[in-house]
Amino acid sequence: MLRFAASRLLSLVLSLVAASIAIFLVIEVIPGDPVSYMMGMGASPEAAAALRAELGLGGGIVERYLGWVSGMMRGDFGISYTYRVPVAELVAQRLWVSVPLTLYALALSTLVALPVGILAASRRGRPADWAVIGATQIGIAVPNFWFAMLLVIAFAIVVPLFPAGGFPGWEGGLWPGLRALTLPAVALALPQASILARVMRSALIETLSQDYIRTARAKGLSEGQAVRRHGVRNALIPVLTIVGLQFSFLLAGAVIIENVFYLPGLGRLIFQGITQRDLIVVESVVMLLVFSVILVTFAVDLAYALADPRLRRRA
Repeated sequence: MLRFAASRLLSLVLSLVAASIAIFLVIEVIPGDPVSYMMGMGASPEAAAALRAELGLGGGIVERYLGWVSGMMRGDFGISYTYRVPVAELVAQRLWVSVPLTLYALALSTLVALPVGILAASRRGRPADWAVIGATQIGIAVPNFWFAMLLVIAFAIVVPLFPAGGFPGWEGGLWPGLRALTLPAVALALPQASILARVMRSALIETLSQDYIRTARAKGLSEGQAVRRHGVRNALIPVLTIVGLQFSFLLAGAVIIENVFYLPGLGRLIFQGITQRDLIVVESVVMLLVFSVILVTFAVDLAYALADPRLRRRA
């Protein structure tokens, strides 16, 4: 197990190094000067040079990269060019929106997908199975931002149950915050629930064809008892892997949804940083999201290895 964990940890470190280099180079070669954007084209060269030195843009690429990486390792993400406050402070404020939204969407997708997938697998080849396959195919194909606009029309305008956008803050109470996050969470959860339901269906169908399931039926268990007692438990291993990966995907993939609903989360912060040429914000937030994806993948690999000893032996 230690050898398996060490190999995965080495892969994590190499992935972070490669991702940091790629993110830094891609953002640094984008045309446009943040100093010119902030001061205007009519600024004097002396004032522009002073601001460039203050923001740490005067050195070479290697020097700026090493300074950026070493700062992140200390928890210092730099100073925002636009807001003139530490990026870590901006990220901490936005996490209180993005993380609850991600957890809300993940809970909704899991609560919907698991029973739907179990129903489809236990009714394989019947109308219920075909209905689930068709519904999940539509859920995967429909763009979540278009579905989000339909939700706003239906449940914020026609039937005003939820707000159409904005976030009141958690200071006003738990229920107002959850109401503001409900429609975005549903829009995010739709494709993920569709994918997870199909994975659950496939895993359970494969499990139900195993010899121990036939043995359980031969001992007198009904179809439903065999599915509940033996099938679902063993089919959950690959499903839980997908659930773990969906958390990082939802956290990193909420950029469009947060802009549709005007939520002050990490996704909207990235969008604002791109439009305002706030390079340090874009670099730091994207790197933080990449780190969360790689870290969750690492944790999922370890959990999967604990559940399946064959992976440890293979490693």
